[in-house]
Amino acid sequence: MLHRARLFVVAIAALATLSDAAIASTMLERIRAGQPLVIAHRDASIPFSYIDKPTGKPVGYAMDLCLHFAEALKKKAGVKTLELKYLPVTSSNRIEAIEQGKADIECGSTSNIADRRKRVAFVIPHFITGARLLVRADAKEQMIEDFEGKRVVSTKGSTPLTALRRLNSERLLRLNIQEAAEHMKGVEMVEKGEADAFAMDDVLLYGLAASRPNPAALRVTGKYLTTEAIAVMLAKSDPEAKAVFDEEIRRLILNGDMLVLYDKWFMKPIPSISAPLNMPMNYLLRSFWKFPTDFVPG
Repeated sequence: MLHRARLFVVAIAALATLSDAAIASTMLERIRAGQPLVIAHRDASIPFSYIDKPTGKPVGYAMDLCLHFAEALKKKAGVKTLELKYLPVTSSNRIEAIEQGKADIECGSTSNIADRRKRVAFVIPHFITGARLLVRADAKEQMIEDFEGKRVVSTKGSTPLTALRRLNSERLLRLNIQEAAEHMKGVEMVEKGEADAFAMDDVLLYGLAASRPNPAALRVTGKYLTTEAIAVMLAKSDPEAKAVFDEEIRRLILNGDMLVLYDKWFMKPIPSISAPLNMPMNYLLRSFWKFPTDFVPG
């Protein structure tokens, strides 16, 4: 009888633990209940978030930042260990992954724009960029106007694709706009002559071109079609976690550690790519970080 009573107590305790984990709604609550932190990442958003071919693991500038966030969460939650799990996402399903609770944070190259802020929340931006065009090195076209009537591809679900459609309508460019499932597909379409240009954030274009077998066969051209703030994404319903992340990135910016991270991923050779991107920090990001804030206009 005593043995059965002990088993009953153990069973009740186990159910209580499962119940606590099930009802946990915030990241900190889930971590305290022993659940892992699920990090959504991209496969080819170089150098923000991509798969390192030799190791098969997600790496990048945004991934490094999210590891800092994980440590900050662990400290705030008061736990000794925190398991990390990784979920690959695409441009078209990354927001749903956060909304549906499949991932806790998305560490990639997602732009903080007004329409998205209706559905998810963003941390203080870790990069300021804009969309330009990737073309073959022998292409004569320079500006978006030069591509009138030509084929221009962009990634499905991306802000450059939205900008392309708006410009096409406003300027009557008669662009043949195509969609690519992922960034690398857009690059391949340009290489194969299936598209005349690929519109995407310039930093991604430099990274994608550098990763190709013949980087010299491609070049980035044109004026900025957009100006965008790239930031880590999380659920709107978790302001406590957002406060932890904002505090951590502000700390990294003010103590200079973000400059070290930037130098690692934009100025030095990086995993899976033989040459560095050689992209000094632009004046937009340098000015933004003087007073780091999560407020982004537009």
